[in-house]
Amino acid sequence: MDKFRLALSADFQRADGSPAYPSFDLGPLNDNSAIDWSYVAVENGVIAADAIAGFDALILLGGQFTAESFPGDGRLAMIARFGVGYDNVDVAACDANNVALVITPDGVRRPVAVSIITLMLALTGKLFVKDRLTRMGPDGWAKRSDHMGVGVAGLTLGSVGIGNIGAEMFRLAKPLDMRFVAHDPYTDPAVAQELGVELVGLAELFSQADVITVNCPSNAQTVGLVSEDLLNRMKPTAYFINTARGPIVDQGALTTLLAERRIAGAGLDVFLEEPSSADDPLFALDNVIVTPHSLCWTDQCFAGIGAADVKAVTDLMAGKAPVGIVNKTIADDAAWQTKCESYRGRFG
Repeated sequence: MDKFRLALSADFQRADGSPAYPSFDLGPLNDNSAIDWSYVAVENGVIAADAIAGFDALILLGGQFTAESFPGDGRLAMIARFGVGYDNVDVAACDANNVALVITPDGVRRPVAVSIITLMLALTGKLFVKDRLTRMGPDGWAKRSDHMGVGVAGLTLGSVGIGNIGAEMFRLAKPLDMRFVAHDPYTDPAVAQELGVELVGLAELFSQADVITVNCPSNAQTVGLVSEDLLNRMKPTAYFINTARGPIVDQGALTTLLAERRIAGAGLDVFLEEPSSADDPLFALDNVIVTPHSLCWTDQCFAGIGAADVKAVTDLMAGKAPVGIVNKTIADDAAWQTKCESYRGRFG
């Protein structure tokens, strides 16, 4: 019986051949005699079609999977993203090639929400400012009264999006006694009510919230959504946090706002260009905390994401539609169903 062939993008592997992320447990793959897995190269940031030919599924970390990445053999049935964002995969091309795109919302929900709370408390508590003062010695200590933090009780926490991560953020923030507002035209009002979140218009969100967070996916509808006009509606005492995707926000307008001290500060884990240039004007500002699109990267986060992707693989092998399919109509596609039936007969 032919084995199920699984590819992992090569950025899961160090240069010496060892796993780059040991908390991603590869044991279940090694223990399954029906699976033959190997790493595939990411060439110039892209998965090449000839590299992925002959594989049934791919677990993809950071490489791009474009329309040209699909091999002509038609064997590929699933791309499982290591995480929740999928802006590095051509979704329309997945449909055209009868391939399911799967993400792992349960694996990132808590880690990203924790990251948002971390940035909020670091900003309002002036954590990095006080760190710098301390390192200056007595002269810095003498200035500590000039940098009083801001208590969050009674402040308004706002979210652009109230999906998986946004909802978890509000759950974690509940003991902080904040007011919650959000904008999301797709959410179930009953979910918002259960979380104690008031649904408001986008402009209203930016003018009301003391802490604004971005918790929506990057797609054709959301790229540039957080515009200069919206940013200019923020209170001068407000903080802006983005752990979603950089292109959602007008980064130039945000940089100007921060440089001119028209808002209190920002916490950014994502940027318009990644990796960002060292001379990005944002990085010269002392009222912004920046992290390299990895604040949520913890052993628990990668263990959870990895387990979810492995589960997607074993579900596919059993001929079942995995949890977390982005292009949901693929489940009704006759060609994709044929692939699933073949796996069910061989491995189910």
